[in-house]
Amino acid sequence: MSKKEMKITGFGGQGIILTGLLIGRAATLYEDKHAVLIQSFGPEARGGACGAQVTVSDEPILYPYVKEPEILVTLSQEAYSTYIGQLRPGGTLIYEENLVTPRDLPEGVKSYCVPSTQIAEDLGRKIVQNIVALGFFTAVTKIVDPESMKNAIKTAVPKGTIDLNLKAFDKGYSYFKNGS
Repeated sequence: MSKKEMKITGFGGQGIILTGLLIGRAATLYEDKHAVLIQSFGPEARGGACGAQVTVSDEPILYPYVKEPEILVTLSQEAYSTYIGQLRPGGTLIYEENLVTPRDLPEGVKSYCVPSTQIAEDLGRKIVQNIVALGFFTAVTKIVDPESMKNAIKTAVPKGTIDLNLKAFDKGYSYFKNGS
């Protein structure tokens, strides 16, 4: 891997910014890579558009903005509609299968879906839906090792929720590994 540019998108309240932060933290603190995170969100606290641009590289990152991501993670239909046109041809799309209906995919895009909301609800806490998606993302992209991501999770979530978040990560990771 030399450099990977991605956008993680959805709506406020889905943990989009935390997801981007965890990717960067896993890469920089546990794998000696470089990472940049740029976050954006609407004026609403919950329900408004939200996104994280993340670049991970083996070399220093000279330009932080992601214009044409090779990976797009989208957890809402509105975010999908807004950002799918930016995904580079041949890129990777990861989406929440119960909230997003893909249309008009760029040429050669590989798409992967995960029922992250349902898996989180089955765990008893819908709020870990982003961590389920993060586990799935980690399995699909292989940008960082799953143990690095788990270490990042342990340092970023509230102490009383570490076990739940690690279980959510494992469920998302195994969902891909077991053939979706």
